[in-house]
Amino acid sequence: MYNFSTRLSLSILLLLLFSCGKKETKIPRIAIAGIAIESSTFSPAKTEEEAFHARYKNGIFFLYPFLAESADLRKRAKWFPTVKGHALPGGTVTREAYESLLSKTLKLLEQDLPYDGLFLDIHGAMSVEGLDDPEGDFIIRIRKVIGNETLISTSMDLHGNVSNRLAKNSDLITCYRMAPHEDAMDSKKRAAENLVQRLEDNKGKPKYKARIKVPILLPGEKTSTRVEPGKSVYANIQPLTEDEGVIDAAIWMGYPWADEPRNHGVVMAVGDDREKVSSAAEKLANAFWDARDKFEFVAPTTTLDDAIQKAVESETRPFFISDMGDNPTAGGAGDVTWTLNEILNHKDLNTSTSPTIIYASIPGPKLIEKAIKVGKGGMVSAFVGAEVDDRYFPPLKLTGIVEAIKEGDKNAEVEVVVKINNCKIIVTKKRKPYHYEKDFTELGLDIKNTDIVFVKIGYLVPELFAIQKDWLMALTPGGVDQDLERLDYKRIHRPMFPIDEFTEMPDLKTKFIPVLE
Repeated sequence: MYNFSTRLSLSILLLLLFSCGKKETKIPRIAIAGIAIESSTFSPAKTEEEAFHARYKNGIFFLYPFLAESADLRKRAKWFPTVKGHALPGGTVTREAYESLLSKTLKLLEQDLPYDGLFLDIHGAMSVEGLDDPEGDFIIRIRKVIGNETLISTSMDLHGNVSNRLAKNSDLITCYRMAPHEDAMDSKKRAAENLVQRLEDNKGKPKYKARIKVPILLPGEKTSTRVEPGKSVYANIQPLTEDEGVIDAAIWMGYPWADEPRNHGVVMAVGDDREKVSSAAEKLANAFWDARDKFEFVAPTTTLDDAIQKAVESETRPFFISDMGDNPTAGGAGDVTWTLNEILNHKDLNTSTSPTIIYASIPGPKLIEKAIKVGKGGMVSAFVGAEVDDRYFPPLKLTGIVEAIKEGDKNAEVEVVVKINNCKIIVTKKRKPYHYEKDFTELGLDIKNTDIVFVKIGYLVPELFAIQKDWLMALTPGGVDQDLERLDYKRIHRPMFPIDEFTEMPDLKTKFIPVLE
């Protein structure tokens, strides 16, 4: 029999052996960063740093439900958020604003080095003073801090642009597959999950990245996935990613309202099987090119005068009219007064029997100041709009009754409803797109029971689309003019569809992007 000392020695030995055999699970260290905006070089507007409403460190987690504290993905890695800023689409970003946000990002990245991965959340259509490829510059300067070994998974908007520099420095890359972007959060989650999975499996960087330039540049209003051919073109993606050897694939339509060499369609696929990655990219590129002549506006388009005439004659209510040329959700300044002037001077919209109208919206800080002084029910008179973009019509004087005043909006800051005859005009301190029914109801406006609703927007976002009973898109002037042939392009690559004629088939063969080592 063993004595007590022997049993004790064996127990200690077994405990030591067990302790040595038990391996500690190491979870990956992943940083989060990104600044995003869609900015038009055809607009005179400039975007400053405050427009990005940047969040820092742990405040970034609130932007991503899939990284909530209780979420599975949150627990599978140690996350290090740095800077995440997302501005409303607008004009060119000032160099000072860009450098400030970049500098803050780099400083925070330096604090917790090293990283196994970086989740980079950008748009892809940012224009910056003095830079042709801001996202390419952004990722290269990040690489100088975190090194080339760190895996970067880049999440983008399908209306962004993918330069060679961005493709080379991104190990994994993807974008939305729906327009309107109802899958935005799902796409960001996919980008984060792909990154975590590669790190957990110790597979590292994908072996192959295929990139194909597609010489097409179309507005989102023609490439919606609600309708054909966009619906079918994007439906091709998912089946290809289910094939072993292909991690992800994506189609970028590009952003047509910036005159830069990188602005054009792009297809990419990433994975570990060279043949399958190449095949996936070429299938998508050819499907995109073959469908080029079938892309049409998602709703009927016409002149503003004709749209008003049709709306007046229609018995369908509410009738929506999109004021597309100054759409702030695409990069317009949002303060062009041309359309509102036409409405207020239209013979069929200013009589006692005229239809009821809501117009959303026009910035007018001077009117806002006076409206606050006179209060609800008071008479106000002041100039609005054209402080940024006065190319089509000067500031417009509004005189009417203040029906509502609301303060505290993140974008508008202050909103006022001014009633002139049968027209209720939303005036804002700062520009704001109106996407949701609550944007109106919180101002006491009932869009469901209004005859004609004008919105500075392109295609209607899902909630407004569900409310409208009929809809036209008006080809109005502005920084995001839908008639691309009227834009003075000087620097995009030519030929470019639909601006130019093609005498031969473009090269849609795979170009492999070297894996960054």
